[in-house]
Amino acid sequence: MVSRVIPVDGFDLVIFGGTGDLARRKILPGLFRRFCAGQMPEDARIIGAARSEMDDAAFRETVAEAIREFGGAQGADEALAEAFLERVGYEHVDATGETGWESLKGRLRDGVVRAFYFSVAPSLFGALAERLRSFGLADDESRVVVEKPFGKDLETAKALNATLAEHFDETQIYRIDHYLGKETVQNLMAVRFGNMLFEPLWNAQYVDHIQITVAETVSVAGRGSYYDTSGAMRDMVQNHLMQLLCLIAMEPPARFNPDAVRDEKLKVIRALDPVDHHQVVRGQYEADDTQPGYRTHVDDLRSTTESFVALKCHISNWRWAGTPFYLRTGKMLRSRTSEIAVVFKDAPHSIFGPEAGTHRNVLAIRLQPNEGMTLGVTIKEPGPGGMRLVDVPLDMTFAEALGPDAEEVPDAYERLIMDVIRGNQTLFMRGDEVEAAWAWTDPIIAGWKRRGDVPKPYDPGSNGPEDALMLMHRDGRKWREIKA
Repeated sequence: MVSRVIPVDGFDLVIFGGTGDLARRKILPGLFRRFCAGQMPEDARIIGAARSEMDDAAFRETVAEAIREFGGAQGADEALAEAFLERVGYEHVDATGETGWESLKGRLRDGVVRAFYFSVAPSLFGALAERLRSFGLADDESRVVVEKPFGKDLETAKALNATLAEHFDETQIYRIDHYLGKETVQNLMAVRFGNMLFEPLWNAQYVDHIQITVAETVSVAGRGSYYDTSGAMRDMVQNHLMQLLCLIAMEPPARFNPDAVRDEKLKVIRALDPVDHHQVVRGQYEADDTQPGYRTHVDDLRSTTESFVALKCHISNWRWAGTPFYLRTGKMLRSRTSEIAVVFKDAPHSIFGPEAGTHRNVLAIRLQPNEGMTLGVTIKEPGPGGMRLVDVPLDMTFAEALGPDAEEVPDAYERLIMDVIRGNQTLFMRGDEVEAAWAWTDPIIAGWKRRGDVPKPYDPGSNGPEDALMLMHRDGRKWREIKA
């Protein structure tokens, strides 16, 4: 099978925060893997920029270490690494001062795409954007990539958008959410809108409910100071889970281009009903024999920040009226699992009698681990003894279907950075999307503070607090198991 890859123009990519953890773990190794895949043009250049004082050689050694640790199987290939490192340079730059900007400008070339990755705290976005313009590094064709958090509430999100808008047009701003770069998330749109089989059934008439789960086994250790000011609602629901909800629920766009797709996502957010506090469960993991509890990790024994959230929401439009969406996410859960499950309704009448049991078709879209899709179908259990029904998965994992010659699935950051260079904003959030998501999320958080709600405790390695199970049980439903 021949892979059709959209070519990438020559580019200068400046990574502000180039010595930081995100650059080391994701951005630089991802660029290296795209280089190994032959997707990086000969005239591509990557420039790290940060406060640390070092020269090109020292930064290249830092990048080489990151490649060896996070670059995958190809990271051990010294020849490939050396060829990649020839494209890498470094500038000592003061984001809020004058140091380094003229020198950085001297490295940039005319006639190639200029992209600037803000892998720094949001408090520095304004200073960076202003200096890119005032020192003449950026023009009207340049692109800027900004990492979440995109504010901590609606007010700060509006202020952040306004700051960026002072210096760059919306068409130049790429708000990156790595969940949207996952192969399976994009495959979801192909399955929905490229197959007549599913789209006629994708509505309240045939779908009983939809579950979206993003479960993590890690604690907040090492991120406690940030996480305790955020919590699961701000850190995960407002962005990652909201984007997954939009993609699963959106109407078919007129065409597959950035604004058409993002227009439909925005309609979903604006159609979300306010969530009653009885339909939200907050949790906080406790200590066990081997792990400290959440409050120890954040060094605040009175913290009421949630490490787990489960909620039930509704979308008030013709397609989804009456169909509940259940969302949950948390730290220190049983296994690392991200999944969207579309649970279809029972057949209107069973010809097999009550002894056959209840069987439902479930389309499960796995985002991690082992990205892929399965469709649960009901068949007769083999063997004599009557009509015994059993549910079996129809596996639609694309990696197996495409065979051993298929290109290795790129990491989400790899795909998204290449989309920035191509100028394709389809998988990036628009400013009005971000603000609409905060407008829906803020009242939930405000309600917790107003009522003085305290998160429910749950054991590490569990499925979360018992109240989250009851959220489904009250409706005669149950969560899909988070398998260890």
